Amino acid sequence: MIKVKAGVRTEAKKEIKKEIKIGVRDLNFYYGEKHVLKHVGMNIGNHQVTALIGPSGCGKSTFLRCINRMNDRLAHVRMEGSLLLDGENIYDRRVDITLLRKKVGMVFQQPTPFPMSVYDNIAYGPRLQGLRDRHILDRKVEEALRGAAVYEELRDSLDRPALGLSGGQQQRLCIARALAVEPEVLLFDEPTSALDPVSTLKIEELMRALKKRCTLVVVTHNMQQALRVSDETAFFLGGELVEAGPTQDIFLRPGNRLTQDYIGGRFG
Repeated sequence: MIKVKAGVRTEAKKEIKKEIKIGVRDLNFYYGEKHVLKHVGMNIGNHQVTALIGPSGCGKSTFLRCINRMNDRLAHVRMEGSLLLDGENIYDRRVDITLLRKKVGMVFQQPTPFPMSVYDNIAYGPRLQGLRDRHILDRKVEEALRGAAVYEELRDSLDRPALGLSGGQQQRLCIARALAVEPEVLLFDEPTSALDPVSTLKIEELMRALKKRCTLVVVTHNMQQALRVSDETAFFLGGELVEAGPTQDIFLRPGNRLTQDYIGGRFG
């Protein structure tokens, strides 16, 4: 176990006892000279849905991408502080990034199916890990599609091009593709912003169900969505974590006037 000294913490005013999956300690992130995240500290509970809210440009998507080190791919970026997954700093130089991204999957704002069949989309990750047995692949594909609540719709269309699916089906296919490698954490970056209300409802129902098998962190601009699906909510503004805690407390009894004003639609 890698021991990391705790840094500055900006945590919930009424944080209940919970099993911690992700611990953030004095996290600072820079694009060149621009200070995008400022001394962020919080805990994310295991098998919970945590919503990240705040106006555009507040740093919540950057924070989300820190959790699986997707920002590493960008030029001229720098991070300070630590981000712990099960107590280990994922920014330690000894961390295997490929293994990290197996543990921490991501679903983007726009559905991103690969230009191949439904089956091959789901089997892509397991094959990349060396799995070749067709019977095991078949089982994994079915389990992943069931886990994403889309199996009944696609069971007779596994050879169909994934790009021909509806937007909502494509997004649930992308969730199934992530589930196929059995992640411990799933990150969602505005997963329903491009979907119709019916598809949005299905994704929200799916997120609530998925917390039984993994931890979810969701960026959303939809306040009602955060209230419907999340156990905890974190409010970001200007790169700072203003307030975090149980969703009911954040929405009904916010401890900061800025949180109250944002949720009330006075800015953002």
